[in-house]
Amino acid sequence: MMGKRAPARRLVDAGAIVALATDFNPGSSHLYAMPFVLQLGVFTMGLTVEEAVNACTANAAYAIGRHGAVGSLEVGKKMDLLLCDVPDHVSLAYEAGRNPVRTVIKNGKVVVEDGRRVASR
Repeated sequence: MMGKRAPARRLVDAGAIVALATDFNPGSSHLYAMPFVLQLGVFTMGLTVEEAVNACTANAAYAIGRHGAVGSLEVGKKMDLLLCDVPDHVSLAYEAGRNPVRTVIKNGKVVVEDGRRVASR
């Protein structure tokens, strides 16, 4: 399906807002890992790493009408947080093939620690 990808680079250059996501739909989007989606944005759609990170966060929240509550780090917004084992944000795209996520905080609770799901406390 590589020939059917969205023209993200042209859209951004024309001033459009691009969002990247996956719904893990086995029929059309059998992708589970958002780091891989970010990498596809960079390597197959021509986005910069910064554009891809923004497309996976703030722009994705805007696309589903949740930008007032999530998608960026701002006072008053809900914060879910990923802590990744990477030297910088560029490595999210350029260290393909490994899961960099070490800690996940969801709704204020640690749900993944050292890359492993934490049992409910």
